[in-house]
Amino acid sequence: MTGPGTPIAVITGASSGIGAATARRLAAAGYRVVLTARRKDRIEALAAEINEAGHQATAYALDVTDRAAVDEFATAFRTLAVLVNNAGGALGADPVATGDPADWRQMYEVNVIGTLNLTQALLPALIAGGDGTVVVLSSTAGHSTYEGGAGYVAAKNGARVLAETLRLEIVGTPVRVIEIAPGMVKTDEFATTRFRGDTDKAAKVYAGVAEPLTADDVADTITWACTRPPHVNIDLLIVRPRAQASNTKIHREL
Repeated sequence: MTGPGTPIAVITGASSGIGAATARRLAAAGYRVVLTARRKDRIEALAAEINEAGHQATAYALDVTDRAAVDEFATAFRTLAVLVNNAGGALGADPVATGDPADWRQMYEVNVIGTLNLTQALLPALIAGGDGTVVVLSSTAGHSTYEGGAGYVAAKNGARVLAETLRLEIVGTPVRVIEIAPGMVKTDEFATTRFRGDTDKAAKVYAGVAEPLTADDVADTITWACTRPPHVNIDLLIVRPRAQASNTKIHREL
């Protein structure tokens, strides 16, 4: 059971996938989790599930790209232990020559500006807590490009650079910055959203891959990094399924 002194963890994009799995894992690890996402019904249901399991969770509907709403949300925290910047996603797989600038803009807004908004707004509370952790969920896309992925790659590169630069700028404060970069993760929504509901295209992403990562695999990694001793910083952790050697080298059993 949690108590008054329980450390608080904020997770963005907690309505599904990696965010929801991370909320469950961090709650089980002893954090009071604050779940944020645009889909209020989803996070309220997850909060109820976590509370029924004997842990502590609160749901807060939030669009990470709305800076005024983020600033209002941040006023609720005097201290904070963990911020997991998970909200993100990909749109389309078009080449540079024909990619939709609106898709690029939306990906940058959520993956980069959303992370910037939450990090800026909550950094004072993380510092005040005396032992803060900022987690940035980037992607192996942020470390190596591939055809048809430039918009998403650019956005995740932005998230990666944000994490690297923040770590340099706040060294000496009681806050560590962790970047988790997952490779192929099979969730209910990521690929389907990317291909605008085309389930056939989404299925082809994972075709022949016996065991892509699951959301819980990544959540387990995040929780492990967050629960290291305070003086230990996991600067960067790239996690892929065994079948994936790189973004373009994947073993498929077809």
